[in-house]
Amino acid sequence: QVSVLYFARSAELAGLRCETLSVPRQITSLQLWEEIVKVHPRLAVIRDQVIFAVRQEYVLLGEQLLVLQPGDEVAIIPPISGG
Repeated sequence: QVSVLYFARSAELAGLRCETLSVPRQITSLQLWEEIVKVHPRLAVIRDQVIFAVRQEYVLLGEQLLVLQPGDEVAIIPPISGG
């Protein structure tokens, strides 16, 4: 189980700021995103803009293999616009 933290637009789309999800211990960042989208389908619209932070390190969506430990934090960080 990992803690998933949602920020900005991802929090709006998911309807919450954090939750605990059960995911495989070894998973690619893209597979992890797909697991999260199964729970929150509305997040699919930000797929091309989102960045993960796993244990406070940025991870791009792709084939990078993550080895998750119970209680790890996964942050969903969408683009932040400002002016």
